[in-house]
Amino acid sequence: MSIALAYRGAVQQAVVFDPTRNDLFFASRGRGAFLNDKRLRVSKRTRLADSLIGTGFPFRRGDSFQRYVKMFETVMQACAGVRRPGAAALDLCYVAAGWYDGFFEIGLNPWDMAAGSLIITEAGGLVGNFTGEADYLYQRELVAGNPKVYGQLVQLLAPYTRVIKGEEAAAEGAERGAPAEAASDIVAAALAAAAAPAEEPAARERKPVRVRKLDNAPAAPARHRRQGHTACHPGRAARWATRRSEHPGLP
Repeated sequence: MSIALAYRGAVQQAVVFDPTRNDLFFASRGRGAFLNDKRLRVSKRTRLADSLIGTGFPFRRGDSFQRYVKMFETVMQACAGVRRPGAAALDLCYVAAGWYDGFFEIGLNPWDMAAGSLIITEAGGLVGNFTGEADYLYQRELVAGNPKVYGQLVQLLAPYTRVIKGEEAAAEGAERGAPAEAASDIVAAALAAAAAPAEEPAARERKPVRVRKLDNAPAAPARHRRQGHTACHPGRAARWATRRSEHPGLP
């Protein structure tokens, strides 16, 4: 659970609660950050090569997986390790507690970042977008860390920033035309096609059948029909022979 209170564009109060560990992170602007009753401070590592970095993987349809893979490769080769627990609000608190040395992610919403960002700054860390600017809440990209690691992460992630105005993005898209279909869209379309029920084959048209009747076909005599019937049943033939001997009038 992540809750933040902002006043005139600045976050003033922040609370993040992890019920699985019973951890309560909270901060007030100018009064420090805390985990339960313990004061929080960011880590003191100075080299990115020795640092543990948190992140989040894109999972929504339309997310730029190719862009993220390039960022992940860049950061992974420059640090000691990368972790992805799955909750951005808690990842930011882990940076404030010194458990991570830095964090980055794209596609975040303001409610994902607001509380954790204040907890980090009150713990002595820095938060910004990929270009190091403070307008990260509505840019859908975030980098955070202790002051030394933060600066090194910004240098690595600046080429991947998408901090542009909505009007500028729309104009640029109109000039370039419709973008190529993203890899995530292709994967989603393939999964949807696989999950869709197969089309039933069209019903075969059934035409009426014409039966030719032989009008002049002779009917078999009753005696022949009986003999043909009893010939298939030897027991019946024996019984008929016995009855004829007892009653000579039978046919």
